Amino acid sequence: MRKTYNLLLVIAFISALSCSPKQGTLHVITTNDVHGAWFDSTYFGGRQVPSLMAVNYYVDSIRKADGPGNVLLLDAGDCLQGDNATYYFNYIDTLTEHLFVRIADYMKYDAIVVGNHDVETGHSVYDRVTRELDARGIPFLAGNAIKPDGTSYWPEYKVFKKAGLKVLVLGYTNANMAEWLDPSIWSGMEFVSLVPFVQQRVDLIKAKVKPDVTIVALHSAVGEGDGQALEAQALDLFNTLSGVDLVVSSHDHRPWMESSDSIALVNTGSKAYNFSHTVISIDKQGNKTIKPSIVRVDKTKADPKMRAAFAHDFAEVRQFTSMEVGTITAPMVTREAFAGRCFYTDFIHYVCRTFSGADISFAAPLTFNKTVPAGPVIFNDLFTIYPFENALYVLRLTGSEIKGYLERSYDKWIQTLKPGGNVLNIVPRSDPRNDQIGWSFVERSYNFDSASGINYTVDVTKPYGARVKISSMADGSAFDPDREYTVAMTSYRAAGGGDLLFKGAGLTREQLSGRLEARYPEIRDLIFKYFWIYGVADPKTIANPPVVMDGDRVLLGDWKFVPEDEAKKAISRDMTLMFGRK
Repeated sequence: MRKTYNLLLVIAFISALSCSPKQGTLHVITTNDVHGAWFDSTYFGGRQVPSLMAVNYYVDSIRKADGPGNVLLLDAGDCLQGDNATYYFNYIDTLTEHLFVRIADYMKYDAIVVGNHDVETGHSVYDRVTRELDARGIPFLAGNAIKPDGTSYWPEYKVFKKAGLKVLVLGYTNANMAEWLDPSIWSGMEFVSLVPFVQQRVDLIKAKVKPDVTIVALHSAVGEGDGQALEAQALDLFNTLSGVDLVVSSHDHRPWMESSDSIALVNTGSKAYNFSHTVISIDKQGNKTIKPSIVRVDKTKADPKMRAAFAHDFAEVRQFTSMEVGTITAPMVTREAFAGRCFYTDFIHYVCRTFSGADISFAAPLTFNKTVPAGPVIFNDLFTIYPFENALYVLRLTGSEIKGYLERSYDKWIQTLKPGGNVLNIVPRSDPRNDQIGWSFVERSYNFDSASGINYTVDVTKPYGARVKISSMADGSAFDPDREYTVAMTSYRAAGGGDLLFKGAGLTREQLSGRLEARYPEIRDLIFKYFWIYGVADPKTIANPPVVMDGDRVLLGDWKFVPEDEAKKAISRDMTLMFGRK
């Protein structure tokens, strides 16, 4: 009887231990939108820049201070696009294990989320990276990319044992993918809105896993928390999720931190300028505290051992990108695109029209504030001229749709001029974007499309809908609102990116495929092809071209802000507010 009694006491004691809450302190470190900022030095000039090598210095320090078993390292996506190195290992050296995979393994990332720019690289790249990461034990997560059979294309979650705790990490990509990318790029899947999908999945998976800590990592922007933006759902989830301790956001390159008693939200911005460090502690009574922080990276503290480990890769990429491809006779200054016509955007228009034969083209400044000097152009410069892997598409649009499209574009770009006011649509910010000095655009400048192939003006004194006046085609012939024209644009724009085709031209998503006239290679590749054929880009020749390509002349036409004197003075003031006097 006594033996039975003692056995019952032991069982009760063990049961009490198993039911008592686990305790521990977990350090969650996150990065996002690194966009290939892997090396701590520029390829030319040796200028030190923020990088994962500098982030690794901090990660190692935290691991040494708090124990490697207490640290969880995550990335929220956009890893495979944005730098010479990403391009080289995506498309040139496809036999070596991808450099990003080796870097992720070196830094001991626990999990990585798929970003929209990762998907944009195409099946051959992201499928290869998925396999290689998996072989290293690192999941590439995107639980809302759903295959026709209802399962997810990528893993949805992984469970970790860290700090004596069971940690559940769920990963989801941007739900707005179909708005930006041609369906061929993401064939075999559909992208589900994160609301209410994530809560449903959290409830289901937590019931099975029974974690002590739950983290949701998203490639989705912070947003306004109003449930209106499919590409920006992080704040929507932060405000509504239950049973989640930390939401990791990304995509908008906007550093953000917010917390309540039970949940925190972090977004580190982009390009390894920052990382987040969230400390999640559970005490003996089961009380949980969550303390997020965003840490500014000191670019000079790059890990020397990591630099040495990847020195050969750096040299390989540098050699490739130092290849001379052509010449420009004047500097390309990308910020000039915000003030009106300039060599930079004229050149992009010219390339797109030359290789597509389209009547008209739309193009936006994709590099914010850099200069390609006059003289020899090397492959590295092509990433300044065109940093993204957008293909060239041609759609058919009517004249009235083109006018509506431009009205929408310029409404993002400018505001109606009032005495002493701004023309550019800018506001003062405490956290200026890019390298601006205190004022930033309200809207994203990659949606500021201008047009070539037509002559038109943009009246800065008029309201939206009455600003754009198209006077003629570039050759002086009549522009017909009812006629269909072929219009060259990026694959991002042709898929509806920026809403210019929808809210400007008035098309529906269902109409897009029926308007598609032709697809061409990536625009950066066409720029390379231009230099290979013609050798030189000269602003005067582009503005008044000789006969090229089957005897056709690519006439850009002209556009300007009017009234010219008022617009010029106001825009000059605005440019100084953003960039200083240069």
